[in-house]
Amino acid sequence: MTSNKNNWLSAPYTLWSAVFIIIPLCMIFYYGLTDKTGAFTLENITAIATAEHAKALRLSILLSLISTLLCFLLAYPLAMILTNMKISQHSFIILIFILPMWMNFLLRTLAWQTLLEKSGVINSILTFLHLPNINIINTPYAIILGMVYNFLPFMVLPLYNALSKIDENVINAARDLGADNIHTFFRIILPLSVPGIISGLSMVFVPALTTFVISSLLGGSKILLIGNVIDQEFTQASNWNLGSGLSIVLMIFIILNMIASAVFDKDGEGSML
Repeated sequence: MTSNKNNWLSAPYTLWSAVFIIIPLCMIFYYGLTDKTGAFTLENITAIATAEHAKALRLSILLSLISTLLCFLLAYPLAMILTNMKISQHSFIILIFILPMWMNFLLRTLAWQTLLEKSGVINSILTFLHLPNINIINTPYAIILGMVYNFLPFMVLPLYNALSKIDENVINAARDLGADNIHTFFRIILPLSVPGIISGLSMVFVPALTTFVISSLLGGSKILLIGNVIDQEFTQASNWNLGSGLSIVLMIFIILNMIASAVFDKDGEGSML
């Protein structure tokens, strides 16, 4: 009876998964592997090798890697500070990092557009202080800034979760055996935090690679990432076949990230919470 009851309780989730996950994925694969007449073709996938699409993909990968690296360099020391402060996951400071994730993604990005515009808030303050203005709007630097700002919490929380699970007795034992802070970090703390690192890298790199809102608002129409190309194929060119084919290529990167997370974080130690 209990087993049947559990099956009934899982029915809404199963239905949700089928309607909003499985069916859309099937549609993407159908359109991506067919032409406008419905005939099977691989041209939509191989179109990623064209000069325009390959350039957009290379730029997307480059900016995503830079943004992911910056998020890691900022998040790891911050996660260590939070861990050493013995702060609970439900404390106010942790809430500060989660709070931006509750806000609308588009609004957060629009806010940065307002701040970085040539006549925006930041340049207005710099002009008032008789300092040189900054002109990074509609450049790759603005896109990287937007990515780091929006996706930094996705790096901080897995790292904090992994670091907080490290047994202090292990660290104390290393220090009792004569290890200094540097050796303790590289021999104990860093290896034990690998699950959190892999999880954080995956959770930042994938959305950074596939984003199109940040590059549209902060990068201008001249900087096209692969996400922008796919968006234009669906919304402007109405070419669902090509858009789906390029989306399948991006799925390969997502699957590789999922495999890496599964290999290095088998126990889920690097999860968000």
